[in-house]
Amino acid sequence: KCQGHKKEQWIQAREEELLNVPYFHVVFTLPSALKHLCLYEPKKMYSLLFKITWQVIQDFASNHKFLGAKPGMIAILHTWGQNLSLHPHLHCIVPGGGITQSGKWRSAKSNGKYLFPVKAMSKVFRARFVASLRKELEPQSKDFYESLFKYDWVVYCKRPFLGPAQVVEYLGRYTHKIAISNHRIKNLDNESVTFAVKDYRHGGKKSLLRLSDAEFIRRFALHILPKGFVRIRHYGILSSYHKKITLTQLQKSLGRVQLKERQPLQHQLCPVCKKGKLVTLTTFTARGPPGYWMEKLRKQSNK
Repeated sequence: KCQGHKKEQWIQAREEELLNVPYFHVVFTLPSALKHLCLYEPKKMYSLLFKITWQVIQDFASNHKFLGAKPGMIAILHTWGQNLSLHPHLHCIVPGGGITQSGKWRSAKSNGKYLFPVKAMSKVFRARFVASLRKELEPQSKDFYESLFKYDWVVYCKRPFLGPAQVVEYLGRYTHKIAISNHRIKNLDNESVTFAVKDYRHGGKKSLLRLSDAEFIRRFALHILPKGFVRIRHYGILSSYHKKITLTQLQKSLGRVQLKERQPLQHQLCPVCKKGKLVTLTTFTARGPPGYWMEKLRKQSNK
């Protein structure tokens, strides 16, 4: 829960970049047959998930049948389900339109009520991902690759958000989130952890799940990403490079988004005077302050 201020900083930065257009929420999910590879090759598998997802969005957007313009995307990796099992999926926020070759904005079909056909995206996503697996990973059995085509891969596109402002609130729930929040943990004892879960297959039915200490820690550890892995990525017209070039022009042509006034961040304010800003003088490693710093602090506390 210590990333609250980082989440707010990130949200406020994204607010400044919002376009006055419909936004869609698209989810790309890896099938359960790939879970074992996600455990043994997490960096490769999750990198492929980002790569192939953007390829699918980009290719459908470039097709004049669907849009015929350059799109943008913010992708956020989640690896967990409600019961803390491994469930890798990518939450994607996609503006309902894109920039044509002439530099003009083109809106999505049906006045922004429709993005791309989900069933077609699912088939392309599956084919592209399996083809990349054959190239990127050590050789697997023929039966393994054939098994990946036995089931439909889940690509889900929700209805457009009510407005750009709702996109920001939604992103705030998903960006700096971890596998389980404090409020879901209902009971702790010497042997187990009990926490609340929702069963989305049965209409979001709520229940309590009790796990042994070892099993809870094992499941939680499944979601520790490789060191340095970036789980929030920006693509296309929403990437850092293109935002510097086109964002201001698009906001002028499409109109600015009216947002509620937010309270300024309190994280760096002095806890005493409530006015001055705290300044970082030095940082320590995971081992904590070195010996001479501890001695210095003791002398200061004795004055």
